[in-house]
Amino acid sequence: MATETMSRCLACGFEAPAGADAWSSVQHPPLGEMTQCPECGSTETRQL
Repeated sequence: MATETMSRCLACGFEAPAGADAWSSVQHPPLGEMTQCPECGSTETRQL
């Protein structure tokens, strides 16, 4: 049975499947593309 990997915003607690369209992204020149929380704009996210 496959389980979906979830990600959580550490700033506001927003959760959605990792890589889902629910997540935004932002370009950070030295780091490249980063996942961004659509609720609060934080890039502090972790996979659960």
